Amino acid sequence: MQTPFQPTQPHPLEPFFQQAVRNSYEGKLGLHDPDVTGYVARLLCEFTEADKLYKVRDEAGRPIEELTEMMLAADPVHGTAPSFDAERAVRKHIGDYALFVAGMYPDATDSKHHHRRHRPSLGELILAGKQSYFIVSQFNLFEYEQEAALFGRLSDGFERCILGLTLVRDELGKRKPLMLPPAVN
Repeated sequence: MQTPFQPTQPHPLEPFFQQAVRNSYEGKLGLHDPDVTGYVARLLCEFTEADKLYKVRDEAGRPIEELTEMMLAADPVHGTAPSFDAERAVRKHIGDYALFVAGMYPDATDSKHHHRRHRPSLGELILAGKQSYFIVSQFNLFEYEQEAALFGRLSDGFERCILGLTLVRDELGKRKPLMLPPAVN
């Protein structure tokens, strides 16, 4: 049976990522949650395309790369989100982005060195990701009802999910170095 958060057509890399995530989450961390491992594997598939990593856009259509700007884009009251559905979509993306960057590219976080652009710290990514997934979990009615609990578990176990992705990264990194892709305009 197809659940609402599973695509109808699997990505060609999905079996590979499913196995890699399962090996780390279940085999090394003892996290036995098929919905979480499936979601994270699909997230890895989605972010194999750089434009998906930076899919939140500003009013001019440019990709938003800064976490603080993404947070503002998610706010329907004080920010630029035109609706609560838009808030949910951007918050889901922020959770996905934070999980992916913190787990797969920890070197992309700010380590107190001065950079041209602000890079979030690991703590900022964790806070933004946990909060965002929690907010998504609160959209628990109608078409969002079935997947709300998954986002609650992702929020509650966010740090553990990051650790699991770090283990996936380490396993994949044995093959070649990983670098965060640039934004695609």
